[in-house]
Amino acid sequence: MTIHRATLRLIVPSLLIVAASLWLTAISFRHSATAFYVAQAVLLLSLLLLWVFYHRAVRPLNTIANGINLLREQDFSSRLARVGQADADRIVEMFNDMMQRLKNERLHIREQNHFLDLLINASPMGIIVLGQDRGISMLNKAAAGFLGLQLSDAAGRTLDSIPGPLAEAIAGLPRNSTSTLRLNNAMVFRCSHLSYMDRGYAHPFMLIERLTDEVMRAEREAYEKVIRMMAHEVNNSMAGISSIIDTSVESIDDTEISEALLACRRRCATMSEFISAFADVVRIPEPALAPTDINLFLHDTLRLLESLCAGRDINIRIVHAPAPAMALADTVLLEQVLLNLVKNAVESIGRKGTVTIRTESAPAAIVVEDDGPGIATDTQQKIFTPFYSSKATGRGLGLLFVSEVLNRHGCTYSLRTWPDGITRFSVVFPAMR
Repeated sequence: MTIHRATLRLIVPSLLIVAASLWLTAISFRHSATAFYVAQAVLLLSLLLLWVFYHRAVRPLNTIANGINLLREQDFSSRLARVGQADADRIVEMFNDMMQRLKNERLHIREQNHFLDLLINASPMGIIVLGQDRGISMLNKAAAGFLGLQLSDAAGRTLDSIPGPLAEAIAGLPRNSTSTLRLNNAMVFRCSHLSYMDRGYAHPFMLIERLTDEVMRAEREAYEKVIRMMAHEVNNSMAGISSIIDTSVESIDDTEISEALLACRRRCATMSEFISAFADVVRIPEPALAPTDINLFLHDTLRLLESLCAGRDINIRIVHAPAPAMALADTVLLEQVLLNLVKNAVESIGRKGTVTIRTESAPAAIVVEDDGPGIATDTQQKIFTPFYSSKATGRGLGLLFVSEVLNRHGCTYSLRTWPDGITRFSVVFPAMR
């Protein structure tokens, strides 16, 4: 048991007083009985004074020392006992009240932190807290899913070291800024790079909100409305103009004028075909999903895919997964998707190259690769924007059709040129239940 300094300060003079009293008693006993009794009275009075001194001074000091130890050990559940002295007991009551307040405050903070942890983990918004070394100190389940990480593998990693378009995009986001990012996998995120104060230091953190569904829905509603209006107006106008041209050709004998009118007629037909191509995107049917082995599906469509490479000296190579790649798919729509992907790959290569189509199982996936010149970095974030095309004569309909079909299949997909120079369009099908 630890003896407080105040107690030691009391013991030493007490021993000296007792020793002096005993010595005085011994001397007094040798001279007379009166002197002996006087010495005994002095001894008893000394002991009484020592007890009063202990009760009024040393005991309160020991109690205060015990309170300091409780504070040092952060033991807010213990309380000090009253010492029977008015001034000291007021201090004890203030101390006990302070300890109760500290206990309640700590409990309140603990409950708030627990609630905040539950809220962060359950939030659909991704939250990433960064340390001073820019490493990840904490992230929630949503952020791990967006980045394609396991929670256990994220601690300490920097955003620059995480592969993927989202990590690459938010790594370069300036402090105290918010930006809406459209990635090369058709995903749209609103990302904020902010900071909070803790112990006098600003700690950076990221908020990632997925806007893909809302943006795609709004874009789809907008372009469907525009396309329907355009198709209605253009087709009605072209029908009337074509009828007038046909009548005029029959009633005019001038050959040059007839040829000019027929050229206008062909242009009207081209315009109708042009607007019909846009309308076809709006009229995509809902997929009739059925269990499909992607390996067998590729085998059945190989001849059709090879026809796209005719006269270009481009080879198509199929790499099958060793196990059946089973997925729920509409083979008619999926065939149109594959034709668009291979056609884009062939056009990217131009002449002399290889298009490789790989399949994977568990989960089922298709990867279309080409060794063409690749996609520019600034273009990769725009390729799934409706009607955007990097080709001079492109309409931006091919990838729009592809993304619509794959979204209706519930697939995840991405298109990018990797550091090895190969451009890959990856499609991952949802797991079969």
